Amino acid sequence: MNIDIRKSIKDNFKGATADEIKASIVSSIDEGDEVTLPGIGVFFEILWNSCNDDEKDFILNKLESILK
Repeated sequence: MNIDIRKSIKDNFKGATADEIKASIVSSIDEGDEVTLPGIGVFFEILWNSCNDDEKDFILNKLESILK
């Protein structure tokens, strides 16, 4: 069985409000469930692909400073 995770996540959140998306992200992180990591990864991919170079640099610098 071949599941398109990206499409599934996008379809599940189509029309979702910012509060609904936030609740899902917070819940996924709080639960610490490995199963939810792909969904968060899809959110990050969508975010990354919508950012310009300055925004990407901000994200990378933030991650770098956190991971030190």
